Parts: sequence; structure tokens; C-alpha cells
Amino acid sequence: MKMAMAGLYKRVLPSPPAVDFASSDGKQLFIEAIQNGTMEGFYRLISYFQTQSEPAYCGLASLSMVLNALAIDPGRKWKGPWRWFDESMLDCCEPLEKVKEKGISFGKLVCLAYCAGAKVEAFHSNQKTLDDFRNFVVRCSTSDDCHMISSYHRATFKQTGTGHFSPIGGYHAGRDMALILDVARFKYPPHWVPLTLLWEAMDNVDEATGQLRGFMLISRPHRDPGLLYTLSEDLKDVHKVLSAVFSSLPSNFGEFIKWIAEVRRREDGGQNLSQEEKGRLALKEEVLKQVQETGLFKHVASFLSSVNSCCRNILALSHENNLPDIAAGVCCQGAELLAGKFGSSESYCCRETCVTTLKANGDKPITLVSGTVVNGSSEQGVDVLVPSGPKKLNCCGSSATCCIGMYPAGNDVLTALLLALPPETWSGIKDEKLLHEINSLVSTKNLPTLLQEEVLHLRRQLHLLKKCQENKVDEDLGAPLC
Repeated sequence: MKMAMAGLYKRVLPSPPAVDFASSDGKQLFIEAIQNGTMEGFYRLISYFQTQSEPAYCGLASLSMVLNALAIDPGRKWKGPWRWFDESMLDCCEPLEKVKEKGISFGKLVCLAYCAGAKVEAFHSNQKTLDDFRNFVVRCSTSDDCHMISSYHRATFKQTGTGHFSPIGGYHAGRDMALILDVARFKYPPHWVPLTLLWEAMDNVDEATGQLRGFMLISRPHRDPGLLYTLSEDLKDVHKVLSAVFSSLPSNFGEFIKWIAEVRRREDGGQNLSQEEKGRLALKEEVLKQVQETGLFKHVASFLSSVNSCCRNILALSHENNLPDIAAGVCCQGAELLAGKFGSSESYCCRETCVTTLKANGDKPITLVSGTVVNGSSEQGVDVLVPSGPKKLNCCGSSATCCIGMYPAGNDVLTALLLALPPETWSGIKDEKLLHEINSLVSTKNLPTLLQEEVLHLRRQLHLLKKCQENKVDEDLGAPLC
């Protein structure tokens, strides 16, 4: 015999205005929407549909669901050996304990999406019209490469509760209805709502921020975030500008492009490359090639060739030909990533390394750095796949005379960093001729499309992270970037 317990088991979905997804009417809407091609985003979302694990985790659950649907690799472990987005991993913009108590704002959820490596377009309801919103819903519903998260007030649908986040799973054009995949599945099932009513529910002020609610479109990105500096010195030439920036770099600035490497346990891969691995490496190699073709790269390379010992953190990265150190460092970092402890104080030591190339079925050679990494009493075989540079690769083992054309070198890292810094970084330069030269070197206008997208995405991440730290991300959302 069950004992009576205080608590709630679900709620009755107010209908109208909502239509239960599993009802006869809901099923008919679903079938018709499929036939009209406006449920393409649904399949990936439903494959990763989850229930929020805390009453205030609706934003985190919606985002982790979308990130997994887009197959974005978090680059760190969830549990066991698995890399997987979970609410517990979305903590870069707001402490989880605070989110658990009060939820998360719209702007900080956007910041989290950027931190996780997604490409984001976000709008408060006063920044777009109902027709704009409808067009965005159609765009995501007719494609599986972007997904939408809506921030709305439940009271508009006669539901209990206040502000809520959930992904939009599809659209029925004939009846102008959107499918809400409610992540509070313990409360309400997925349901269809009139799009005009959803817009009204978003056109509602969040009392915590004083800002209107809204919606965000999330798609698969290219890359990761970096660092932020502002110069305010009387500098005379490009060499001195570079010296001023680089001398103030933190010791861990190499993390700026840690996305370059593909890390795997040796037993997981062998000598075979998946199509996904090949595709990602080819994309990264092309971005780095475009970095090397910029005018800025030549200045950075010249500077690094003459850098003195006062810039030790730059020297450590600019020593491109010290193969044993490079290979050992790469493998140790790979082991840290696999353990979910990148940048930790734990001691990792690479006992042996080997650098070879992989080439199969006429594909372009891929650099494979293999090592046995020891941490205390445990050891792990690590393979790191790295895009190859223009140098000829002909080495394996620990010979100090070996030469490797392996990305990323210091020149690549630092050039990418400079390009990603916001324009105001250079505004303090007093010499007008020098300012014009620097602005020309770091301008994104004439960059190839792939590199331009990379730089602007990184810049947007930096901007939002800074606003997060200042607690101004909600009021500044949607501000244009130069």
C-alpha cells in the first residue's frame, strides 16, 4: 500500500490555447507540418530531448539539448570517458548554485551558448517584429542545422509559473502554430501554441533584468573564445605595439586556440580517421593557412624571430623546431582534455612520443602525435591529430634535430589572437600613422570569408564574456560589432 505524499504529479495542460502534442489534433498538426517540410529541425531535437534536472534549470536544459542536437563537442568529459553536454557543465557565465536558486537570464544564456562554442543570433522582442520572428521559426523548422530557444512567460498560455525557456520543435504554416518542446516534462508535455500568442508571451519584461524576453537561434560554429586587451601607450611602430600586447599575455594564453587538436585515446582510433575527423581537421587547416596569408602574420613572425628572453611565455610557444618538447606537451594537454582537467595543477608527464603521418585513400596527410602519458600510478595512450603545416614532415621519436610542420605554432596563435581582439583595443595609440597601419593590419573587411567568420565569432564571444563579468549582458544584447 502506497503512503500519501505531498507533492505534484504533472499539471493539466490548458487547452485552448495549447494543443497537446500527443492528442488527436496534435498528431494531425504534426503530420501536416511534416508534409509541408516545416519539421526538419524536430528530428535531431527529439533525439536529445531532456527533462530539466532542477525546477530552475529550464534554460540550461534547453541549451544542453540544442548543443547535443547540433553535435557540438564540449571538449571535456561529462561522466566516464564520455564528452557530452549536460546542465552541470554550463557554468561559465553564472554559478550553478545561483541558477539553481534563481534561474538564468536571457542574456546570460546567450553568453553560455557562446562559451560552449555555438554560433548564436539573439534578439529581445523589441528588436524584431512578429513577421521577423515567424521567418526565423520557418528558417529553423525547415533545416536541421539551426535550432531556436524561446524565452517566454507561461501566464500568456494560462499555464502556472512565470518565465520559462524551451526549444521550438517545429511549425505548422496553415494554422500558424509553433511546437514547444517543454523541457519541464514533469509539468507539461510538448504542445502546439499559436505563434502570435508565443510572440505575446515573449514580449514580456523579465523583472530580474528589466529587459524584454526574446528568442535565440543557435547553430554549429567554427570555434572557441580568446582574450581581451586594450592598449593605452605612446607607441611608435608595429614592433612596439606587438611587444606591448605580447608582454602582457597571461601564461595560459595558448588555450586561445586549443580547438586546433583532435584528441582521442589511442585504442579508440588506431590508424583510421573518421570522415568527421578529416572534415574538422581540413577546416582548421584552411583557417590557419588563411591566418598565415595575412599581412599581420608577417609582422608577428618577424617579431617572434627577434623576441628576447623577457617574453618567456611567447618564447615557449615560438620554438617551433623543438620536436620532443612539442610532442610531449601536445600529448600531456590531450590527456588533460580526456580527463576533463585541462589547465589543472595535476602533474602529467609524457614518457614517450612519436610523430608520424596518416594518409589513406589518397587523402591529404594528417600529423599524428602519439604518446604515453603518466599521471601518478596510471598511464594513458593518447593520439592527437593535428593539422599539418607547409614544412616537410620526416621524423619520429626524440631526436632534437627533427623538424615538424605542425600547427599551431606561436606565429599562428598570436596572429589569430590579434585579429580577434575588438577594434577599441588599438584606440589608445596616439600616432595617427601607426594607428592607421595597425587598423589596416587587423581589419576583418578583406579577410577570406572563412577566417572572417572565425574572427568575428571569437570577437563576439569575447564581447559577451566581458559583459557577463560586468553583469551587463542582458542590456547590451544584440549590440553590433565592428
